[in-house]
Order: sequence, then structure tokens, then C-alpha cells
Amino acid sequence: MFKKQRPILSGLLIVLILIAGSCKSKFEKLKASNDNAKKYQAAIAYYNKKDYNKALELFETLVQRYRGQAQAEDLYYYYAYTNYRLKDYTSASYHFKQFADTYPSSARAEECNFMSAYCYYLDSPVYSLDQENTHKAIDKLQLFINLYPKSERVAEASKLIQNLRDKLERKAYENAKLYLTIGDYQAAVIDFGNVLRDYPDTKYAEEMEYLTIKAQYEYAHHSSELKKEDRFNTAINFEKQFADKYPTSKYLKDAVSLKQDSEDGIASVKRALAEYANEDKYRHRFDKKDTTAQQPSSEKPNQKTPAQ
Repeated sequence: MFKKQRPILSGLLIVLILIAGSCKSKFEKLKASNDNAKKYQAAIAYYNKKDYNKALELFETLVQRYRGQAQAEDLYYYYAYTNYRLKDYTSASYHFKQFADTYPSSARAEECNFMSAYCYYLDSPVYSLDQENTHKAIDKLQLFINLYPKSERVAEASKLIQNLRDKLERKAYENAKLYLTIGDYQAAVIDFGNVLRDYPDTKYAEEMEYLTIKAQYEYAHHSSELKKEDRFNTAINFEKQFADKYPTSKYLKDAVSLKQDSEDGIASVKRALAEYANEDKYRHRFDKKDTTAQQPSSEKPNQKTPAQ
């Protein structure tokens, strides 16, 4: 039975291969043809069927050929959107901008300026990676708002800018926490301060102000004896500010504990320095007596003592 089916299956496979080859050759022939009108219609048809790869191949061959003609505006608009649909946001952003610059009076100019900026937004990576594109996206979206202050898209552009700023804020917050994790306590204190200054309304403010106390305490704890008191005092001041600002904070108990540890640290340092000072004073006194006791005799060798 199976032996009888094999020729049938093989025949069907051959037919499918021939059909596929015929379709491919038909598209390749279309690409190579000089019938630009037919290629244009086919490109639009492929785009509408969401076959963006084939649409792009055809649009790329038509862009130069239709330059300066009536159809050029529509063609370039579709071309920019085809790149966008293929998620090539770098190319799409460039072509949307080119459209807006080439056709500033077009009814689509505002849309394309927005889409150019939006592509930068879509190209912004996760917070843990380099944020160069995030900064560029903010600049582009802000430029759109400045160019079209009355546009219906301003609200959306503003929301996108806030999303991007939230991402930058998250990166700064995580970087500051990383310094604390790896034990670079001074850098952690500085970075927490920078984040709080750059993002005064950050949702991480309460946590970061508590972590500033913790980082400052650890910084003091790992400092030399002569510098500990001042640095512990700074931690105590941070805690006082925190307690005044967040009297019901979930971190308050730990903050108070760090304050107490800092006060204990100051007391311990003072005792140690006092003991060291006493030991040093005693040692100098002992060394002085010891030096006197060990002074050489004033008698010269072989010198006789006068008779009594």
C-alpha cells in the first residue's frame, strides 16, 4: 500500500516545488522589469498583505526612479513605514525624518516627525544597557513638542518622555545600589546624592535616603581611626534628616539602629584614641627614664678614682 502511495507523494512534492519556484521566479522577474507602475502596485499590494520583506525590495528599487514625480510622496511614506513594520527602527527613523524634511507642507509631515522620534523611543534599550539612544529619544520627542505644541500627539510624546526618564532614573538608582553592594561606600553615598538631586521626585527617594545612611555608616566603620568620628557624625546627621522627613518609614527602625551604632562607634573611637594617647605618653616617659639610666659612665677607661 505504502509503495503505491510513494509515487503520488513524490509527484505532489515535485508540483509544490515547481509552484514555489514559479512564484519566486515571478517575483524576481517583477523586480528586474522596467514596468515601474506594475512594481509600484505590487509593492502596495505586498505591504497591505503584510509581506513587508517583498514590499521593501520593490520600494527600494522604486524610490530613486520616482524621485521628483507625483507618486514620490506616497511611495516614500510607504517606504518609511515598511522599515518600521520590519522593526528596523534606525532606518525607519531616518526615512520618516527624510519624508518630513522633503515634504514639509505635506499633511503627513507632522506624523512622520513624530514617528521618527517614536522610532528612537522603540530603539531605547533596557535600563541595564547603555542609554545613549534613550537620551536621543528624549531630545527628539521634546523637539517634536516644540515644533508642534498644539498637536494631538503632544500628550503621547510627553508620556513617552516620562517613560524614558523613568528608565534613566532606574539605571541611576541601580548603579548607586551597586556601589553599596560591592563595598565602594563613599561612591555609593555620592551617587545616591546625585540621583536624589537629578530626580527629586523619584519614587526611590525614601529607600535611597535610608541607604545613604547605611552607606555612610559603612564608610565610617571602614575608615581609619582618626577619620571615623567625623564620618560617623555625618551618618548620624543623615539619620536625623531621614527621621524628620519619614517619621513612619518602614526603614526607620533600621535607620535608628545605624544611628546608635554610629554613636557607639564614636564612643569606641574616643576610648581607643584616649588609650593610645595614654600609652604613648607613658611610653615617652618610660623611654626618657630608660635613656637616663643607660647613659654611659663619665669615667674614662683606666681612669683611677681619687683616694678618699
